[in-house]
Amino acid sequence: MPAAAVGECRVEMSSLRLADVMVVAPVGRVDHATAGPFERALEPSLAPSVSPGALLLDLSRVDYISSVGLRVVMTAAKQLRSRQARIAAAGLQPLVREIFEIARFNHVVELFPTMREALQALSAPALAAFDATAGTGAA
Repeated sequence: MPAAAVGECRVEMSSLRLADVMVVAPVGRVDHATAGPFERALEPSLAPSVSPGALLLDLSRVDYISSVGLRVVMTAAKQLRSRQARIAAAGLQPLVREIFEIARFNHVVELFPTMREALQALSAPALAAFDATAGTGAA
């Protein structure tokens, strides 16, 4: 997914389906200026017709998330839980992890140090797909 211009801010977002897990990877800051594109990037994963076993947020390249960004995550978590699907985040930078912990979002979203560890906990087929693409440079 290409970068989306938002005022003077730009946010990059990519998404990838690995078996039954949808991975969404924002880059930069998730704040008031970029929360809209972040929310729109999550929408396909939250549609009732799409039923991922889990949504995995790769936050390894996010250096800040504001309360507006956390609201987007909370909304996604509620929608996924209503369908018995899981939501997780991986690769949080220290500041982002601290924000999640202070806001107690570590009780809303499962947190993992790496994508591989998250996929290992979420879905064996997704982990196999990740491992298969890791050697091709597609992951």
